[in-house]
Amino acid sequence: MPWGPGSICSPATTAQLNTGAAPKPGRSKKAPKEPAARAPDVDSLGFQAMDRNVPGLSHVILQKLNMKSYEDYKSAMDGRKSGSDFGIRTYFDMFQKMEDTFKFCVECKKLPDALPDPKSLRRCKRCQNVYYCGVACQRANWPMHKKFCKKLKLVALDRLVEWLIFTGDIPFPTDTWTKPARDVKGWEDWFSMQEQLEEKLGAIVAGRYMTLLWANAGKPRPEDTELRESIRRLVTDFHSRPLTIGLALRLFGIDPLTRPLTVHVVGASHVETLNTRLTDYDELTRMFPGHQGMEVVMVGVDVVDGPIMRPPLTTLAPRGRVYLSSYKGLYHDFWESHVETKLAARPDLVVGFHPGFHACPDLLAGWLPTLLLLRDYRLPVLFTVYSEQELKASLQILVELETHVVGYASNPFASLRPEQVYSSPNKPPVYCSSHYIALLGAEPVLGAEELEDDDGWQGGEPGAAAVAGAIAPGPG
Repeated sequence: MPWGPGSICSPATTAQLNTGAAPKPGRSKKAPKEPAARAPDVDSLGFQAMDRNVPGLSHVILQKLNMKSYEDYKSAMDGRKSGSDFGIRTYFDMFQKMEDTFKFCVECKKLPDALPDPKSLRRCKRCQNVYYCGVACQRANWPMHKKFCKKLKLVALDRLVEWLIFTGDIPFPTDTWTKPARDVKGWEDWFSMQEQLEEKLGAIVAGRYMTLLWANAGKPRPEDTELRESIRRLVTDFHSRPLTIGLALRLFGIDPLTRPLTVHVVGASHVETLNTRLTDYDELTRMFPGHQGMEVVMVGVDVVDGPIMRPPLTTLAPRGRVYLSSYKGLYHDFWESHVETKLAARPDLVVGFHPGFHACPDLLAGWLPTLLLLRDYRLPVLFTVYSEQELKASLQILVELETHVVGYASNPFASLRPEQVYSSPNKPPVYCSSHYIALLGAEPVLGAEELEDDDGWQGGEPGAAAVAGAIAPGPG
């Protein structure tokens, strides 16, 4: 149940839904019927928040996707709507529809249909991201917009170049790590291990799909240096989740070289599963060469149909491979129907990317049974968040639940791709998995001073940053 800028897919992203049949699973036990989802719908909450900022914007998005209702959108996200159903016939259509969903005056919040001339909106020439209905609104908004204009330029560029993930150009092929995982401290170290990096980036920049992109995007093509930097940011965004899982294994002292492992991704949605390929987490194999096998099970009510929609393994993961599987439903239901009945392995690690239980009472209520299960079974858990504000709000909830917070810190493998709040762009951008929180079982509630002073980690692994005093109050 991720919560954040990525909660609502753009038309270009949604149109890329993988509607192919999932491969037949091979298993020895018959799985029970999966329960109906009963959790709060994060995307519906995202639409509501969007309309609070820009009234009518959710209707524009549905219209551009050739949809009549939110139910149609959910059908698409569940993989029950083909790409042709979106009314997209050409590359130009796809990019134009995506751009149209950002067309509203960032100052007065008016959509094109609310203006005397719907074509009067003009885009900021600097960032190529936000729009204004006239000079007066642009001047009034400039004191705020100038703080974020440069970053928003990167946001606008990256959301177009992201298309190359769907075409397969991104990420570029990677090799087995030449350094042990403990010596790779972040993205600078990771990129330093990529042989012929500039040649790989150059091939993507000069490739067919990059040319098609800028022939149809309706914007001037940036300089090649800007495109290379965009590709680098998107590569970090793609690999951030598997490398964060690898980081969590190290933090908890779980060694993939000694035994096969099972990792559960709890609260998985279209953010983790849309168009996910069976090889998308193979960077874990390059991170831990010679590992004994890893299974990563995506569990969530919004898991998208596709190649990884196959039941969890009933046997150990294949040696030296990362095996992806999934379950569409709530985690505590999955635990009862699969883990307790041994239709799925008990996890060695549980990871949740942007769970969002801090966002509203309904989401917290939906998460509560899972949070208590993770606590009471003393499972090693790592949650990621978008920002320091979200970190503080999430920590407060977890401490109130008497969960043992082992540590929390900035994530060295956070995505470097900046993301904006869809309907309120003039805010500091956020980054996927920018911080992590590590949990293990239950303990008495610690006071704020104790939590700040407790390093939490043993054996020289990265410690938890004492950031509580520097974190701004309020939800993320």
